Amino acid sequence: MSYLIVLPHIQVENANAISGLTYGFPAITHFLGFTHALSRQVQQSHGLRFTGCGVVCHKHQVQAYQASERGDHYFALTRIPLTREAKTAPFNEEGRMHMTVTLFAECEGSIAHGDTGARELEQHLHTLCVAQRLAGGTVTAMKPVRVMALPQNGDELQNITRREMYRALPGFALVDRSELLAQHFTERQTQDPQAEMIDAWLDFSTITFRAEQQEDDSVQWQYQPKLAKGYLVPLMVGFTPISPLYAPGDVAKTRDPSTPFRFVEAAYGVGEWRSPHRVTDIHQLIWRYPAGTEHYICSHAKPLQEADLTEQDHSDF
Repeated sequence: MSYLIVLPHIQVENANAISGLTYGFPAITHFLGFTHALSRQVQQSHGLRFTGCGVVCHKHQVQAYQASERGDHYFALTRIPLTREAKTAPFNEEGRMHMTVTLFAECEGSIAHGDTGARELEQHLHTLCVAQRLAGGTVTAMKPVRVMALPQNGDELQNITRREMYRALPGFALVDRSELLAQHFTERQTQDPQAEMIDAWLDFSTITFRAEQQEDDSVQWQYQPKLAKGYLVPLMVGFTPISPLYAPGDVAKTRDPSTPFRFVEAAYGVGEWRSPHRVTDIHQLIWRYPAGTEHYICSHAKPLQEADLTEQDHSDF
């Protein structure tokens, strides 16, 4: 049986704001890792397993400041103590942020003792959540956890989706739109066979102006609309291998010498921040990580279709 676990309004301090080449919000792998850690604990205590996670952000505050008139922003870094030689110690730059998010976890299994067991599970999950870190940040508070049965389709599923999405307001849900990246890359290749995927990806993250000559021979800079409608953002969606799979112990200084090891690099896609009240099926909000494949690319089990977009969704941002 499937259940929906709602972890509402989790307040996190000093979460990681840098994800590979992107910054401003943690990678989706952080949230799937958080629910996977919960899954491992409730699997031992309750025999349940979390299979996916949806994310709605209510508040976010990147710890940065504007240091010049040009508008350049810099991360507010923690002061590192001096070395014994009274010199500044070397360190890696860390981007931090505060945020409030609601997570929707899809759960498989059977909850014993009906409503009583569900209430006990809610208390147990609340205790686990506040004791864990989310995206490297500290969980300071959260609202009571909700557990409910999750039908796969039908009117009941629509009612649950509508109720939970309106409860998630105000906020924005993060959905996968990587199919737009694949489509745009194909179009670029038809025009330029030497085009690379990184160029297509940067087209979704850059703000473009073009100089257009006017009738009086003057030139004005005109903003160029994005490639597609919606609040589209570049997104880190997982990892892809760059080396063969080494046997346990072949690579020195690994975290777990008893587990096979492989070198990987970050993989990127395109996401969209969408108002929750425009989500018509909660399964379209659930991100999942793959199993049994070489590439660790997170995506939706039920991809968003163009038919799911309303006229309001096509408004230009």
